[in-house]
Amino acid sequence: MTDEHAERTAGDVEGGSDGDGEGVDTLSFELSDRFLQAADEWGDSRVMDRSAAVEEKVEQALLEVEHLLSGAVEVEFEVEDDGAVVTFEPSDELGAFLARQARETGLDPDQVLKLHADLFARVFLDDDQQTAETPPEI
Repeated sequence: MTDEHAERTAGDVEGGSDGDGEGVDTLSFELSDRFLQAADEWGDSRVMDRSAAVEEKVEQALLEVEHLLSGAVEVEFEVEDDGAVVTFEPSDELGAFLARQARETGLDPDQVLKLHADLFARVFLDDDQQTAETPPEI
């Protein structure tokens, strides 16, 4: 890791904090192929168009992450570019957590949020073939 990279803080990211651990403002990230595939499965099983399915899966994923850190029961976000890019303003608690993880990993807070959201991409998908002995597909 370069010195420049090691010194980067969340404040170096557009919309980020001033680097004092207060968190981040508005974040955006591109949805992964894995996430979009999960949204397609969600939509197919519920006879929804893709944009509605993507929005529901984004809401589920962001709410899972946000709820774990702040206890929030709803989130506000935007899905842009035909369902490819998510814009989200995290709570102070989540923003501080993402800023801290960004500093520790050298990633941008946007990338850290994307990783967390991607973990929850397949939440609530019905998988009749998955059992306790069968690990989920990654």
